[in-house]
Amino acid sequence: MRIATWNVNSLRTRIGRVEAFLDRHDVDVLAVQETKAREEQLPLMGLQARGYEVAAAGTNQWNGVAIISRVGLEDVETGFPGQPGWGEPAEPESRAIGATCGGVRIWSLYVPNGRKPDDPHYVYKLDWYAALREAARGWLDRDTVLVGDWNVCPTDDDVFDVKQFKNSTHVTPAERAAFFALAEDGWVDTVKPHDPSYTYWDYYRQRFERDRGLRIDFLLGSPSLASRVAGGFVDRAERDPAQGTGAPSDHAPVLLDLT
Repeated sequence: MRIATWNVNSLRTRIGRVEAFLDRHDVDVLAVQETKAREEQLPLMGLQARGYEVAAAGTNQWNGVAIISRVGLEDVETGFPGQPGWGEPAEPESRAIGATCGGVRIWSLYVPNGRKPDDPHYVYKLDWYAALREAARGWLDRDTVLVGDWNVCPTDDDVFDVKQFKNSTHVTPAERAAFFALAEDGWVDTVKPHDPSYTYWDYYRQRFERDRGLRIDFLLGSPSLASRVAGGFVDRAERDPAQGTGAPSDHAPVLLDLT
């Protein structure tokens, strides 16, 4: 089975790229983030014509997650138990959706950005991580993979220049500790041993062309799923403005192969 994750930065804008990506890499399941649309607004006909089913959660032009599968789509769950909310009144955002595809439980996750270390959104981000960790402890005993945009650079090697981020989110000790807490529970970074490349390059100042990126998109597997990993890689070409039709997302897809 080939599983991929991709923050597409608007599924409606990049549906052509998504369809071409699925064809090019023969992907069985694609988890997407930042769909930026309600389910009824998504252009699904091309995906369905290719034999894919789609489960999506979205409320407006922000956030939004989905799972696109051609190997089954069962037990769909929007949001995880205890997921924190945001806003006034606080309500869970469209940042998590789970489904069983080909016997594997897959969660498409879009972790809050945090904005700034002194912003209430940063506290929300840490609360979100803590609640996810608590819920995910109950998922470790089966083939499960937590995939998506985690909005954290776990190590200094995952950011092009950590000094530029000294007063920013994504590299603070609390965020890194929240991410590594999942590893302490048994979740495995499945792709890094095969490809530790960056997965995100801001549109600003030709960051991609100068390879000034971040590694913030991950597929964390349960122990049993990690034992099935045959390989993984980052599709950097999909981020290249010179490739494909239309503007690329600022994230590259990350792919995982299972035996």
